[in-house]
Amino acid sequence: MDAGRFYLLGARHYESACRVCHGAPGVPQGATVRAMLPAPPPIGDAVRDWRPNELGWIVREGVKMSGMPGRPSARNDEVWPVVAFLTRVRGMRPENYAALVGPATAEGPPGFGSCAGCHGIDGLSGNERIPRLDIQTPDYLEMALLTYRDGRRQSGYMRHAASAVPAETLRPLAQRFGRLSDATARGAGQAARAAGSGAAGAAGASDDPVEEGRRLAFALDRRRDLPACHSCHGPDAERRRPDTPSLSGQYRGYLETQLILWRDGLRGGGPRAELMSEAARRLNDNQIAALAAYYSSLAPEVPAAGGAAN
Repeated sequence: MDAGRFYLLGARHYESACRVCHGAPGVPQGATVRAMLPAPPPIGDAVRDWRPNELGWIVREGVKMSGMPGRPSARNDEVWPVVAFLTRVRGMRPENYAALVGPATAEGPPGFGSCAGCHGIDGLSGNERIPRLDIQTPDYLEMALLTYRDGRRQSGYMRHAASAVPAETLRPLAQRFGRLSDATARGAGQAARAAGSGAAGAAGASDDPVEEGRRLAFALDRRRDLPACHSCHGPDAERRRPDTPSLSGQYRGYLETQLILWRDGLRGGGPRAELMSEAARRLNDNQIAALAAYYSSLAPEVPAAGGAAN
């Protein structure tokens, strides 16, 4: 992913969680913040003397006895987009900062503009680190938001975002995002599913990561003690379990990150979280990369009604 998209995510999180104390380009600190002891330094001063690895430690751990908290998540991967933004914020023009963090302009329930600023007004972020929402059901998205909100699912970004809106707003937000924005994906999705569930082929591993991922998803190599991902996640909207997310068409980078989090014990969520954790613990890095390549290569499926977050 290009550097611009990487630090855009950090800029938006900074705006929602950090700007209130440290200000921002064109946004001065308030009088109450300046009266704190010790007073939080303006962001340009705060980052001036630190190297990126030191900023990463500060973002993750906070500053003890100062009022600056650490991140509300054990995930280290979320630290670095924030650091990428902090290394660029000194000297940033106010209009450039405003363009980075402004809410999307579109009609929707309260908080929609802020959500859409990262996820896109149709649930298509175009950013490998930010998942597509349009391929999931509203029920799945609502449960995901609830598990982010109460900490069962790890993400400092999303726990902050989900707790920043009233609980009664989560369902309307899930309904707004939880739909396919392009109905023409239906025919393409059916064709991709037909191709994905084809014959087993040779028993050995393939040099093509998409083909290797397909073999893993359908458990075609009986010598490997791995579960068949497709039995819960598809591709096959009619067979996919309603309490698991659709993976077809999801961004490759996001899928790879989530599988690593499951494997490393840093991902939780819905009622089948223990099963997913056990399955992911059996995957090595190459297998994770192959599964992500396969599912991201498929056209999105049409979400079925119902379902809860995994």
